Amino acid sequence: MGTHIIKFVTAIVSVTVALSFTSAFSSEGSMRQYPMHAAALENNVDTVKQLIDSGVEIDARDQSGSTALLVAARANSIDAAEVLIEAGADANAKDNINDSAYLYSGARGHLEILKMTLAHGADLNSTNRYGGTALIPAAERGHVETVQTLVESGVAIDHVNNLGWTALLEAIILGNGGESHQQIVNILLEAGANPNLADRDGVSPLQHARARGYHKIEQSLLAAGGQ
Repeated sequence: MGTHIIKFVTAIVSVTVALSFTSAFSSEGSMRQYPMHAAALENNVDTVKQLIDSGVEIDARDQSGSTALLVAARANSIDAAEVLIEAGADANAKDNINDSAYLYSGARGHLEILKMTLAHGADLNSTNRYGGTALIPAAERGHVETVQTLVESGVAIDHVNNLGWTALLEAIILGNGGESHQQIVNILLEAGANPNLADRDGVSPLQHARARGYHKIEQSLLAAGGQ
């Protein structure tokens, strides 16, 4: 990995920690001000339904820019998310750091909520603050079923994020080479991922796999024409 990429990743990690702290602080403070958000966080379906029936704006945003549905997605509050989505909550509404219920549930492997968002208008072309689709962090974090679901939904396999990485590259560069990431590499390759789409330094997926000693991933890439 090039020096500039390492510096970029380090900077992103620092910013992410700061943003997460700020978002958490803002959300905690706004729970009292936004009862729909509080109910979504607690997966309190009865209260969510009562608030919807009383006319509370379903996509109202708290201080972090989050909707109640995004709060439910973060907490993996499946029942509350279902009620909100069925009532018309926007799966693509983004907060101040470009998370949406769709993007967040994909990145975190919250599969049931992800499937709900996909069934209710999730924008497959939507990107997070790193310029990546939901598929890229799902591949990085080893969420096999999530990757399979997103691939089957038609998300772009070879989308390149702001780091210059595809889902295939992230699964190798930021993965651990274990069974989950091996499965994800195979899913991506079978779906048509380009095994030779290199990073900004010209390093191919195969070269990254070899450098890390990921022998099974290396074999999969060779079988797919990797160089």
